Amino acid sequence: MSETPPSLLGLTTYLLSKTGKAARSRLAARLAERDLRLWHMAVLSALVDFGPHVQRELASRLGIDRSDMVKIVDDLAVAGLVDRARDTADRRRVTVMTTRAGRAMLADLQAEALVVQRELLAPLTGHEQGQLAALLRRVHDHVHEGARRTAAKSLSDSPSPVRQTLPGDHSRGSAAS
Repeated sequence: MSETPPSLLGLTTYLLSKTGKAARSRLAARLAERDLRLWHMAVLSALVDFGPHVQRELASRLGIDRSDMVKIVDDLAVAGLVDRARDTADRRRVTVMTTRAGRAMLADLQAEALVVQRELLAPLTGHEQGQLAALLRRVHDHVHEGARRTAAKSLSDSPSPVRQTLPGDHSRGSAAS
């Protein structure tokens, strides 16, 4: 029998981690029954919520490595859940969009996620579940806004690239001005 040390139970970060791991595991098991993973659901969600995306931009939006995104989109395309189209002007650009089957699958996956959510949050009243959701959203927004600020700060702190001005190039003014 495993007993959690009380000092860990006093850490909200520990509780968030363990509860999040349990939620992720339960949802992943339900998705695996359909031969899907959490990233498949994330991609379908982004495409339904935000519309068609260039594959590279979709990877950036979701924080997925571009080579991993190729595999995820391939899986979804083989299953008939997304379509891909090459840009006629730039053949390197691939736009991804959901199919009718993809939108239906996402609705099913969201229903599965709600079942897992109800199971996990069963000890809480409806009001408490709403409070928890609101508080977690605030923490989520704070964490992700902090990451955006940090990224923006590191960009502003890095030195600007030096642009050499060639003789006769007056597009940005000359070095002597």
